[in-house]
Amino acid sequence: MPVLFSALLPPDDVVEAVAEAVGERGGGLRWEPPERWHVTLAYYGQDDLATRTAWLEQRLAGRSAVGVRLEKAATFPGVLWLTVAGTELTPLAHAAGADAEARPYAAHLTLARFPREDPGRAARWTRKLAGFTSRRWQATEVALMTSERESRGPRYRVARVFELDGA
Repeated sequence: MPVLFSALLPPDDVVEAVAEAVGERGGGLRWEPPERWHVTLAYYGQDDLATRTAWLEQRLAGRSAVGVRLEKAATFPGVLWLTVAGTELTPLAHAAGADAEARPYAAHLTLARFPREDPGRAARWTRKLAGFTSRRWQATEVALMTSERESRGPRYRVARVFELDGA
């Protein structure tokens, strides 16, 4: 069974704006490549694709498109990320299953990882990206993604797309 999660995929121009704001990557961080940037709504782990597809189809039916914007950088232990703002984002994530997770939903886009025991390693980047704000976009679809382990890191693929109303 594949590892599955649902996500919003930022438009190409937003990805380009983030890449430009980040600039030269380095500083001892393991950077996620832009083609893997996404906003996770819910993580399902190993799951049956057909079953999860049917479940999501039902849970997302009639849901409206949401306005989304990427903002300043922050960190979790070992993770540098951008804040994701959008008033209807959390309800969409809960509909996609985020409410089943033990921790509260925190919308973010992971940029890089670093050793948990060295939290200062990301400080340069949180300062550099403190004023970053992307344009606002309408997220008109939710992607059901698969994640496969490869030597260079995970490979994400879109397994199914669910259109949101107002698209």
